[in-house]
Amino acid sequence: MTITADTAEAQDEYSGSGVRIFQSADAPADHLALTVLREGVANADLAMPAAALPDFHLKDDKEMPSSIAVATRDTIRPTLTCCSLNCGMALVALDLERPRSEAINRFYRRVRERLPFPPTYRRELTPDEVVRCAAEGGQFAVERFDVDPAALSAIEEGGRLDVAPYGGADRIRQELPWSIKQLSRIRFGTIGPSNHFIELQQVEEVLDLEAARLLGVEAGQVTLQYHGGGGTLPGQLGVLFGTRKRYTRPLRIEMAVQKPLYHLARARSAQDLRNRISLYFSGGFPPVERGGIEGERLMLSNLMAMNYGFAFRVAVYAILTELLGETFGPTSSRLIVDSPHNSIYEENIDGETAVVHRHNAARAYPASRMAHHPVFGRIGQPLLLPGTSRTSSYLCVAGEGAQSSLYSASHGAGTTVKDFAARGLSGRDPRRGVTLRFDYSDGGPTEVEQLDDRGVDEVLEILRKDDIVRPVARLRPFAVLN
Repeated sequence: MTITADTAEAQDEYSGSGVRIFQSADAPADHLALTVLREGVANADLAMPAAALPDFHLKDDKEMPSSIAVATRDTIRPTLTCCSLNCGMALVALDLERPRSEAINRFYRRVRERLPFPPTYRRELTPDEVVRCAAEGGQFAVERFDVDPAALSAIEEGGRLDVAPYGGADRIRQELPWSIKQLSRIRFGTIGPSNHFIELQQVEEVLDLEAARLLGVEAGQVTLQYHGGGGTLPGQLGVLFGTRKRYTRPLRIEMAVQKPLYHLARARSAQDLRNRISLYFSGGFPPVERGGIEGERLMLSNLMAMNYGFAFRVAVYAILTELLGETFGPTSSRLIVDSPHNSIYEENIDGETAVVHRHNAARAYPASRMAHHPVFGRIGQPLLLPGTSRTSSYLCVAGEGAQSSLYSASHGAGTTVKDFAARGLSGRDPRRGVTLRFDYSDGGPTEVEQLDDRGVDEVLEILRKDDIVRPVARLRPFAVLN
């Protein structure tokens, strides 16, 4: 039985206090995570109730739970999302038959050679190219890596946020510290292990024929889905303005030098100096007023991080499609969607501008908000709802009900899938499917037994029930690198 957001408010003792919960009887929101979220928004200038979306859980190294969206009217609150903006996922449709095991092995071997982990320290960008990434986003990467510009239409915001109102590339060139420019030249266009992955899938079922046709997806098609971060620059900028829970020793040493130079040495008055000491040297990360000088500096930093992340994943797309061609022979590929799930945007919420913070939640704009886009204006913004490498994933589009969740949807169902398996609510795939799992060692793959789809289906049903998303196609993995 699915519990809608309205009935959840009546049934869950942790609801209310500015939080709207999307859950079900079998997938209830975690109480500890709800306590942390409620405390985090208790005194915030909320534009609407915060959204606690399905697959809601708390990680030890994060200030706030995953799968949330929070909109504030007058302040920027970076701790409501990840310290490294523009981690995201993408889906590529391929025009090829499902490859044999030997070809799959060759492909992932080439990926490990080209995108090794640990990554190398080779400089991929010049300092000026780092500035262009931060200013031009995906548009720079399309030019730099010889990608079809049509790919930009599949990327959120066209892969570029406008920095002209903040002074454009010249301002960015002055704002970015020398050390951050240098560090952002390396490790560009990588993936790596952890929960990041490169997965080969096949479309097993089309659930919305018209949307699938417009997106270029059909039954039996091979797809490539990948989950990657936004690169070095977002992580650097994420701790330049405040202390975060995930704060490694090398970062602490670097910022002990960099933060005073960036904030205090550039202060224009004694008042600026006092403001910056209280905001950025207090041992935490207090809210920053959007309307002031510090709000403008922080928002520009967010835009630079988002743009660099867009460029970063366009580079990944270019590398992976090149390797696909090398391995499987000449084949056409098409980017279906690239969607960030850690972001800070200014958006219209309930008729007024608000700062929307999403933490491990994808933006879900329905067709009514995408009128400028020739395809998404008809079907809504596409987004991905991955399960795990042992279950199906879904390609979805946003529904008009997404207004109730601050135009946001869960970025995945991995925690729910694992929880269902641990509780006995989910079991072995009845068709006895397996996934070839590769890692970053030189060894061959292992065969991993697949699960049924009850976990990911539960998350999808919660979102579908409130018309936050509509499923377009179900994708089943057959090989993964993570």
